[in-house]
Amino acid sequence: MSMQIVCLDLEGVLIPEIWIAFAEKTGIEALKRTTRDEPNYDNLMRYRLDILKEYQLKLQDIQAVIDELDPLPGAKEFVEWVTSQTRLIILSDTFTQFAVPLMKKLAYPTLFCHHLEINQEGFITDYHLRMKDHKRKAVEAFKALHFRTFAAGDSYNDLSMIEIADDKALYCPPQKLIKERPDLTIAKSHTELRAIIETIL
Repeated sequence: MSMQIVCLDLEGVLIPEIWIAFAEKTGIEALKRTTRDEPNYDNLMRYRLDILKEYQLKLQDIQAVIDELDPLPGAKEFVEWVTSQTRLIILSDTFTQFAVPLMKKLAYPTLFCHHLEINQEGFITDYHLRMKDHKRKAVEAFKALHFRTFAAGDSYNDLSMIEIADDKALYCPPQKLIKERPDLTIAKSHTELRAIIETIL
């Protein structure tokens, strides 16, 4: 069976890490912590929300930074190539309120992600997962529909979908993850990732 669906993480693969960009803009070093550092996503998000509350930062403050972001170099062209060859699904642990503005810059690929709860004053009060471990469950669902799947991501929260996919790779992962998972193919650029997908196709 030829490959029919490519499943990719978003941040760190196609766009910059939003929380890191926001941390650099605000000077709050603690917000540079990502899933590369904290594998437990709930712990990470509670940590982030506590910091936002402490500094009285609103959703619009984050969105203002997001508006200034562009896709990673080569990402738009890579997305265009993948979608010209097969189906592309972005499986991300980001949020609709963050990612939608950036989807326009990537020519609107299909995105599955989570949702933030915002109060009347514009503060982020909570977050809601589309479903727990949704990346893995999406890939499992595609396989159950008899699609051959390829999955790639850059961090610990991508491993569950990567492990269940028929074909897989890590994209520019941290050195710690490379050492922990020597069994996984590494792509260090969109050119290398395209070459891996072309070989599978």
